[in-house]
Amino acid sequence: MSKIVFVMTGADRWTQSDGGTRRTGYWADEAVIPYEAFKAAGHEITVATPGGVVPPVDPSSLGAQANGGEANAAAVRAVLEGSTEFLNPSALSDVRVEDFDAVYVPGGRGPMEDLAVDADCGRVLTRAVESGLPVGVVCHGPAALLAAVKEDGTNAYAGYRITTFSNAEEQLTGCAAVSKWLLEDRLTEAGLKVEVGEPWAPHVRVDRNVVTGQNPASSGLLATELLKKLG
Repeated sequence: MSKIVFVMTGADRWTQSDGGTRRTGYWADEAVIPYEAFKAAGHEITVATPGGVVPPVDPSSLGAQANGGEANAAAVRAVLEGSTEFLNPSALSDVRVEDFDAVYVPGGRGPMEDLAVDADCGRVLTRAVESGLPVGVVCHGPAALLAAVKEDGTNAYAGYRITTFSNAEEQLTGCAAVSKWLLEDRLTEAGLKVEVGEPWAPHVRVDRNVVTGQNPASSGLLATELLKKLG
């Protein structure tokens, strides 16, 4: 049995370029699909957030349209409502990387608001990649990698081939026009080698111990690849 820490957002609002906000959080199935895969494989999960707040779920990720029908949506909601890990998180500041065997960061726009600039998030992700722990990140979750800045000012993931929610997908959602910054651009500026696929199609990149997925449809494939790293 391995121990996996889910590094999750505590932000329920996303600040737009005009100063307005819209509701956000983590994207439900990007947490639930890997959670169920890891639990089915016998692994133990700890959820950690800034300040230890209960991670807020993006309400738009709970409906039928986001989950391929009401039956799937109900199943996702049931997991979130019945899983003690999501309801009783630890504080990121208390996370000791040496206590875990892997790190996973689900998306949703919440990570752009808090994890991208959170020092404890940066510490965890830097120590994880430098120690060779498997690190899995999906969709907008790679915003958390922006916090992984080393003492010399460089990003700990610079040079890694990754994928992320793409500029094209942001355009298609209508969010590119109101975003303060675009994730694909910001990660590229930080020195990561961003490689995106077709919008909405499953797309995963594996580079050494780092596994990244482009969008919600990539969550299952990412979980499979991360499980391979855990043996």
